[in-house]
Amino acid sequence: MSMQLRIKHTTGYHYEKGAMASFNEARMTPMTTSEQYVLRSRLDITPTPWSYEYRDYWGTTVTSFEVHDPHADLMVVATSTVETQEVAPKSHAIAWDDITDDVRDEWCEYLALSNWVAPAAGLADEIAQFRSLAERPTDYVEAVMRHLHEQVAYVPGSTEVTTSAADAWDAKTGVCQDFAHLSLGALRAAGIPARYVSGYLHPSPDPVVGEAVEGESHAWIEWWDGEWVGWDPTNAIAPGPRHVVVAKGRDYGDSPPLRGIFSTAGGSELFVAVEITRLR
Repeated sequence: MSMQLRIKHTTGYHYEKGAMASFNEARMTPMTTSEQYVLRSRLDITPTPWSYEYRDYWGTTVTSFEVHDPHADLMVVATSTVETQEVAPKSHAIAWDDITDDVRDEWCEYLALSNWVAPAAGLADEIAQFRSLAERPTDYVEAVMRHLHEQVAYVPGSTEVTTSAADAWDAKTGVCQDFAHLSLGALRAAGIPARYVSGYLHPSPDPVVGEAVEGESHAWIEWWDGEWVGWDPTNAIAPGPRHVVVAKGRDYGDSPPLRGIFSTAGGSELFVAVEITRLR
């Protein structure tokens, strides 16, 4: 099964007292991978900035831009058309002994327990039991993912972008970013390399061709099982044609859609809107 999806992602800031200048990074251009192909993508920024594009350490396309004139609003509109397809299921799984020193060295950055992902004390005790019972890493991953999905409720707006996995676990609520961070911490604590993936998810299980719907930015994970295997812990499903990958990294800190600094005497308000249309 394949789909062609058009994503229009609008975001930016309104500055209460205007900004004299702003310096920003946008990670809003989808990746081309073995499961998706970017047919076209453009980034429109207002006011017109000085900008350049590069690929960061994690393989994500970054548009760095600067606005040096006074402005009350900053708007970034990313419009992309992406061909996606079903991810082929794996036919095997590695053993614990296959996570060798060489594997840990190669993927050491995806084993770090940063403040974003470090498990809360209570969760650490629980997942240690899963580790002792799991014959293979994949058995452990399945048990942990099931446990997190049962214990943590998805509640929009219940956490903030700065919320850690430990805080989300204590509250037993979170959004997709929190589910991803909780999962990463649990896997890394068992010595399994795992990375953060961000992008978009079409909200309908069976998208209607030609219908524009309100979409959302989304986050899920990939973990090392001899090759990278994806899992969407928020929805308890494997990523598929409805998922569009934009960025990868250790955690949210490596992949925010828009990040920057600005010069102003007042505060700022962020606005975000995502529209997704299945074209075929």
